[in-house]
Amino acid sequence: MNSDPIADLLARLRNAALARHELARIPASRLKVAVAELLKAEGYVSDVRREEWGPKKAPTLTVTLKYSRDRKCAFLGMRRVSRPGRRVYLGHDSIPRVLSGLGVSILSTSQGVMTDKEARRRKLGGELICEVW
Repeated sequence: MNSDPIADLLARLRNAALARHELARIPASRLKVAVAELLKAEGYVSDVRREEWGPKKAPTLTVTLKYSRDRKCAFLGMRRVSRPGRRVYLGHDSIPRVLSGLGVSILSTSQGVMTDKEARRRKLGGELICEVW
């Protein structure tokens, strides 16, 4: 059992990109699916599917990674900000910009999981889950 599933998601995506894998398979949860869908909407991964996979047919999140023509990954880095031992909550006016707006922060708000731009537009604060650039 994993005590921090979002850190596990980010580590699996980072490791799959470093190894130049086409797919990354991750045990599914609603929060992981929401984060992966945001990564797809922002252009960091090409596809996200929820499917039954493996001998036990466990619910699995299959993420298709996105590469450029010279096989460089679409994202350069990912960082977990709010951890189980140290939660980070921010108001809408104090959400940081990642690489001066070139990256994206993902927040969990009262109206769902969203990017920093969307949270600022709606004037919502919440838990800062991770940063991707």
